Amino acid sequence: MGLGGTATVCWCPRRCGKTSLIRQVAARLHWPVQEVTCHGRMELSDLLGSFQLSNASTRFVYGPLALAAREGHLLILNELDLMDPAELAGLNDIVEGAPLVIAQNGGELIRPHRKFRVIATGNSVGAGDQTGLYQGVLRQNLAFLDRFRVLRVSYPEPEVEQSLLAELVPSLPREIADKLVVVANEVRRLFMGESADHLTGNAGQSELTLTLSTRALVRWARLTVTFKGAPNPLAYALDQALTARAVAEEREAIHRIAADVLGPLWSGAQ
Repeated sequence: MGLGGTATVCWCPRRCGKTSLIRQVAARLHWPVQEVTCHGRMELSDLLGSFQLSNASTRFVYGPLALAAREGHLLILNELDLMDPAELAGLNDIVEGAPLVIAQNGGELIRPHRKFRVIATGNSVGAGDQTGLYQGVLRQNLAFLDRFRVLRVSYPEPEVEQSLLAELVPSLPREIADKLVVVANEVRRLFMGESADHLTGNAGQSELTLTLSTRALVRWARLTVTFKGAPNPLAYALDQALTARAVAEEREAIHRIAADVLGPLWSGAQ
């Protein structure tokens, strides 16, 4: 395990499937996974383990980091940029291949298994959030980030999502499914701060604080089939899948994009 050989961080916009990607790779490799979702109050001890009461006595229960290092598992740290950088500094040595010292358990020394790896995910690039979309994101220590290889993950290609809808929602007409994918990508462009001017006529003026993930796209497709026969199943399903939690202006913008893309289909021709 050489320098940078054990740790990878994936930075990408929210809901693009970063964690699902890692899980699927691990599943295909039959690689056991320890997974943790980080937060602002998490401490290094939560990853190492702690003494817990069991059958009238206390025993040390190993945390996900200790288990992964000892057994050769893949450790996934979701939302890494929500965790206190001072706590994450405790990982500096282990991600470089140095032994893990558990002071709480009498200074126990765990030499990392040759298959041990750490993969972290986040919505920022470690420099904090400049957009205001990701509450709680913290600026991370550069010395810590320097120990990681960085991958940027984006949303799936349209052809991939079209195939996914065809497999998961086969009763949805192909014409409609393909257009739902177009809508999803236009919403994502606005979310990412890019222009959808050929649909809205407002180049560079609109931004969204929510987006259509692949998960939400599939939900929209399934709900459209479920509400088939309603006055406007596509609009109602989109509300249920995403826009019911949007502010009025953003809901209107997303529905306008959908109406422009779907044309007569938007009015209920199913």
